[in-house]
Amino acid sequence: MATRLVQINMKAQDDSALGRFWAQALGWGLDSEGPGVTNLEPVGFSYPDPAAVCIDVIARPEPKMVKNRVHLDLATTSTAHQTELVARLKGLGATLADVGQGDVPWTVMADPEGNEFCVLEPRPVYRDTGPIAAVVVDCTDPREMARFWGEAMDWTLHEVTDDHATMRSAEGVGPYLEFLRTPDTKSGWNRVHLDVRPYPGGDPAAEEARLLALGATDPGIDRSEISWTVLADPEGNEFCLLSPG
Repeated sequence: MATRLVQINMKAQDDSALGRFWAQALGWGLDSEGPGVTNLEPVGFSYPDPAAVCIDVIARPEPKMVKNRVHLDLATTSTAHQTELVARLKGLGATLADVGQGDVPWTVMADPEGNEFCVLEPRPVYRDTGPIAAVVVDCTDPREMARFWGEAMDWTLHEVTDDHATMRSAEGVGPYLEFLRTPDTKSGWNRVHLDVRPYPGGDPAAEEARLLALGATDPGIDRSEISWTVLADPEGNEFCLLSPG
């Protein structure tokens, strides 16, 4: 049994507007499965496919209050491309952000609702990821996060140290999932979280039990009106276990 990362769930006060921003930023298409939900994926994409981690933008009334513990890193192919992309994103409504990064070669920005993301300088490791180089999760223990997520999913662990860990789909395509050691700890509900899905034929109840045995916890969400399962990883980051598919 195994799951794979299929999408990022991002809360927004205006899902349509934020969805349009990210669709234009990534060059993706957007759709909606109902009021308050905006879905983003590459044009012509057949979901789910490890070649991309999609984005669901979900309407929520609460404003963003603290730095997100999950963010996107965007890939660039050259210094000129990085400069052009930063300028284009500013034109779409993004702003420069200071999260204490100091003098670094990447550019930290925030989308129109304040969600932090990075526009990376060109790095060979991300040359074939598509527009999203990596999904980055802040944590206090990258080794433990790599252990849990490495067993939770069938993704391949590429590197793990005391400061960071990196994994990618078993097919070697799409963005990386990275865990970055940070001094701050989680407070409140994450406005951006991971969604994982078992493969076709998987048993959702058995998969939930397996994830709990690996160290996930049940945050006690009322399931009466939802068809998926909300769990939390060993550092308390919420994630959703979707139906097999």
